[in-house]
Amino acid sequence: MRFVTVVVAIGIVLSTAQGFAQEAAAPGAPAPAPQASAQVAPFPAPPFPAGARMGFIDVQQIIAESIDGKAASARVKALNDRKVAELNEKNKVLLSDQQKLQSGATVLSASAREELQRKIDRENTDIERTTQDAQKELQDLQQGLQVEFQGKLTPVIAEVSAEMGLDMVFSVSDAGLAWANPGLNITADVIKKFDSKN
Repeated sequence: MRFVTVVVAIGIVLSTAQGFAQEAAAPGAPAPAPQASAQVAPFPAPPFPAGARMGFIDVQQIIAESIDGKAASARVKALNDRKVAELNEKNKVLLSDQQKLQSGATVLSASAREELQRKIDRENTDIERTTQDAQKELQDLQQGLQVEFQGKLTPVIAEVSAEMGLDMVFSVSDAGLAWANPGLNITADVIKKFDSKN
């Protein structure tokens, strides 16, 4: 019986909480436009070397191309978009009140100015709390999806490894792999098997 060691560290970096924090830190700013990706014809994958006993995978590619990875990406993006829209709405109200305070500085009574300033302070506090809550909710979703994704992916990697007679599989981005024969890349095999389970 062959011993199969699977070295995998799943990291869903679809829409990270830090990225969301940057967007949410400036509510009201338009969401960044999606960047157009250059369409480059993929190189044909080299053949897997005969007799090789180890291979590697690209977890980010699995996330980007597999059915489950795309579904996880869509869930994170939907939550992120919803939270950014919520913050943008709160920010519009805040900006409107700040403009009222500035434009009415000379015509508003002292008590009206104080009340409006208190309202602005409450709105600022609400935006800060909403931002923190949104970041936490996004992190929790990502962590849950990561655990679920890893639970589904690890047995698939083990299955593909057994079928190919491999003793080890490294994650190219997580295992400190400096170089490997490109033919040892079994990512496409793992994605194919992973998607066949759906």
